[in-house]
Amino acid sequence: MSWRTTRAAARTQEHNRQVAVIDLGSNSWRVVVFTFNVGPDRWWRRTDELYETVRIGAGMGATERLSDEAIARGLETLTVFEHFLAAGELPPSQVHAVATSAIRDASNRDEFLERARASTSLRIEVLSAEEEARLGYVAAVNTSTLTDGAVLEIGGGSLQLVGVRDRRAQELTSLPLGAVRLTEEFLPGDGPARKKEMEALRTYVRGALTGLPWLGESGHRLVGIGGAVRNLAAAMQHSLDQPFDIGVQGFVLTPDALAELIDRLASMSTAERSEVPGIKPGRGDIVLAAALTIQTVVEVGGFDGIEATEAGLREGVFFDRELLGGRDEPLFDDVRAAAVSNLAIQYEADLDHVEHVARLSLQMWDSLRDAGLFEPGPSERELLWAASMLHDVGMSISYDDHHKHSRYLIVSAELPGFDPRERALIAQMSRYHRKGEPKLGVLATLARPGDEDLVARCSVILRLAEHLERGRDQSVREARLRANGGGVDLHLDAAGENLVLPRWSVERYGDGEAFERVFGRRLLIG
Repeated sequence: MSWRTTRAAARTQEHNRQVAVIDLGSNSWRVVVFTFNVGPDRWWRRTDELYETVRIGAGMGATERLSDEAIARGLETLTVFEHFLAAGELPPSQVHAVATSAIRDASNRDEFLERARASTSLRIEVLSAEEEARLGYVAAVNTSTLTDGAVLEIGGGSLQLVGVRDRRAQELTSLPLGAVRLTEEFLPGDGPARKKEMEALRTYVRGALTGLPWLGESGHRLVGIGGAVRNLAAAMQHSLDQPFDIGVQGFVLTPDALAELIDRLASMSTAERSEVPGIKPGRGDIVLAAALTIQTVVEVGGFDGIEATEAGLREGVFFDRELLGGRDEPLFDDVRAAAVSNLAIQYEADLDHVEHVARLSLQMWDSLRDAGLFEPGPSERELLWAASMLHDVGMSISYDDHHKHSRYLIVSAELPGFDPRERALIAQMSRYHRKGEPKLGVLATLARPGDEDLVARCSVILRLAEHLERGRDQSVREARLRANGGGVDLHLDAAGENLVLPRWSVERYGDGEAFERVFGRRLLIG
């Protein structure tokens, strides 16, 4: 069967599946639908969701009970969720409903659970504090490159902190330091926050952290999950005038940036905070308490900042109980490789073709590096591999200008394991795999010195590899570039004598002018 009529996902005979995860947090409730395939070419994505700010834990700091008003809001929301799942033909066996600290800690939780059972078909699992922390760790480690450090999740009712060593959870801690609780106790007003109130909150959090001696010994990386972290990262991105469509995945809020953001939020009323770009209206009144808590954790732990991930508890449940269930540890072997393959499969890339383009690209990159023709940038080889794997995803939109469509899809994707700058570089390499003079364009605000040169040389190498694989038949088995006087010879090893199409494509469209402009040498086909 021709590659033109074969979808990448068809390399497996497994049928796609759907599950839903319902996350009943202390502040917000959410039902998320995941579509996935656990066959040899594993892929997954979030395909639908509903969100509601229920505030089930409102007022619990004083009463330790779920209020009648909060229970009514919760039951109404569960009824809506149930109808949503029924419309999507998702039976109870395909639904994981979990509740966290507010419901767990409420003295009348059994009353609420009984009423929920009576009014809906949903069966709610109340997570233990340790299990909630563990699932947060599963979400964070599978969407970042964290090896050693800590994971933070702050919700409305509690703060989870997990020590991580060699990608494995060590210390699992849950503290009653949720944003709703702390707001009600320390920042109850609607106007700008007073310095005395903020310092009292910091002191309280600092005191709670003194019982965690491991926190200051866990390393310099802190990965944060949950809505508060995402909102704060998005607000800082907006203030830095970074492209809004790049997402917060991998964005790091440094201590200085966090302090600047806190000063700005503290000077506003709660209504004004709700209007800050990046802050959801439902978090305007509690986001400052969350920011102050995170700032204190960063300070006490000596972290370089907090790294945001788009994941939340819902992804932790999904990874642990569905996609990676059955493993000794629910962890991807390589987060970046899994993310790239996931995106390529979702957009029906011809996997045999893109994998071979990646192989040829890396062979040529290695030979140029070994010849000393350039100084590699950080992670450059891995970024070239990712761009090679994803350069054709835009064909799912249209063949015409598919290089531009690929750029858009890569920028818009989360690509766990890569930060915003890295996603931008991958997107620009893919954008210029066909034609044009490589440049950073609107993504230049994310760049570091030397990134324009990095994109230029990787784009040219990817362009060459694409032409060598023009027949999509993997006929060129190996490609090496060797310095020869003032030029660079392209040496090919092919299956039989099948070099007619690759040679023609390179000579006709390979853009030797771009190669000479980037590497300062003429390209010669050996």
